[in-house]
Amino acid sequence: MFLLGFILGLAVGIGFWIWQQFQLNRYLERVLQPYSKSTDLALPLLPRVRQEIKTLQQQRQDLQKSLQTYQDLLDFAPMGYLQVDEENQLLWCNQQAKEILYLQRWQPGQVRLLLELVRSYELDRLVEQTRDRQKPQTKEWLFHPSSDNPAELPTIKSMTLRASGLPLPNGQVGVFLENRQPLLDVNQERDRSFSDLAHELRTPLTSIRLVAETLQHRLEPPLNRWVDRLMQEVDRLISLVQGWLELTQIEANPKMQLHLEPVEVRSLIVSVWETLEPLAQRQHLSLSYSGPEDIWIKADQARIYQVFLNLLDNSIKYSSPSTNIQVEAKITFFEDHHQDNSIHPTLELNLIDSGTGFSEADLPHIFERFYRGDKARTHSSLADNSIGSIVGNGLGLAIVRQILLAHGGSIKAMNHPQTGGAWMQVILPEVVANSQSQDYS
Repeated sequence: MFLLGFILGLAVGIGFWIWQQFQLNRYLERVLQPYSKSTDLALPLLPRVRQEIKTLQQQRQDLQKSLQTYQDLLDFAPMGYLQVDEENQLLWCNQQAKEILYLQRWQPGQVRLLLELVRSYELDRLVEQTRDRQKPQTKEWLFHPSSDNPAELPTIKSMTLRASGLPLPNGQVGVFLENRQPLLDVNQERDRSFSDLAHELRTPLTSIRLVAETLQHRLEPPLNRWVDRLMQEVDRLISLVQGWLELTQIEANPKMQLHLEPVEVRSLIVSVWETLEPLAQRQHLSLSYSGPEDIWIKADQARIYQVFLNLLDNSIKYSSPSTNIQVEAKITFFEDHHQDNSIHPTLELNLIDSGTGFSEADLPHIFERFYRGDKARTHSSLADNSIGSIVGNGLGLAIVRQILLAHGGSIKAMNHPQTGGAWMQVILPEVVANSQSQDYS
C-alpha cells in the first residue's frame, strides 16, 4: 500500500514537472518569436536562449560604445551642446556649453532645472518653443552670465549667443550654442579701422582734387582730358570715403541721425527724377507713377530723398534704352500685436525697370557693402558721366537698406516677371495722411 502511494505521488510529480516544462517552452517560444528569423530553429530551446542573451548583450555593448563615441564627438566639438528632459532639467552638456554658460560646477547626474543653472529666459523660451512646435528653432540674444562667486563678476562679460533648438523623443530638447561675440568684435574692429582710414583719406583726397581743378584750367587740349579722367577718379574715391563714413554712422546710431517730419512721397519722387532727368534723357527713359496721390509719411526728408535718388539712379544705369521705369505705390494695412492689435497703414513702393535684372546668385547679397554682383549689372555708369552724378561704389544699396531700417521699414530685391528687370520693393510704416486715391502714368 505504501509502495502504491509512493508510485502514485511520483507519477503526479513527474506529470506536474512535464506540464511546467511545456508551459515554459510555450512562453519562451512567444518571447523568442521576433528573433526566430535570425536564429537556427533546429537548435534546442535553452541553447537558443543563451545565444539570444549573448546577442542582446553584444548589441548593448555596441550601443554603449556608439553613445560614448557621440558624446566624445560632442564634447570635442567647437560648438556648445546641452540636452534637457521634458521638465527642462539639464541631462548633459559638453565642455563648450559649460564654458559659454558658466556651468563648470554642474556635474552629470545632478537634477537641476536649466533656468536655475542659467539665468537666461531667452534660452528657456527657446527650449519651450522647440518642444511645443516640434520644429527646429533659432534665436540670437545678448546673454548676461551670472556667477555665485562675487569675485568673478567684474571679469564676466556679456556675449551675443545664437542657439538652435532641436526636438528629441520623449519631450527632450537638444540645444546647440554658438558664441557670436568674437565674430562681432572682429567686425566692429574692422569697421573702426575702415572708418579711421576713411577719415584720414578725406584730407589728401580733397587736396588732390584742388590741384586737379587748378591744372584743369591751365592745360590745353588734348592734355586736359587726362586731368578730366583724374578728376573723375578722385571724385569716385571721395564718394567711396563719404559713403563708408555715412554707412558706419547710420549703423552705429541710426535714430540719432533722423529728423522726422511729414513728407509727401509723390512730390519727393518727382523731385528726385528731375535731378536725374539729364541722365535719363541720354537713354530716352521715362518715369511712370501709379497709385494714390497725397501720401504723407513721417520720415527724414533728406534721408528718404537719398534712398530714391540711389534707387532711381541704379534703374537709369541698368535700364535698356527707350524703356519705362515704373513706380507703383499702394497703401496696405497690418495688425500690430504689440499695441492692442491696432491697425496701422503701411506704404508699399515698387520700383521696376526693364533692364537685365539680377542673377539668382546675386539676389541674397544685393544689400551687402561693396558687393558688386553680376557684371551685367555692375558696369560703370555712362562713359560721359558728369561730376554731379552718382558714381557706383558698392555702398549705395547698403546705405539705402540702413536708412530704411532706421525708419522702421525694409527693402527687398527681386526680378519682375513681366519686364525681366530689377524690382525693388520698399516698405515704409509711418503713413500719416492719405487722401484722394488716383492713378498717374
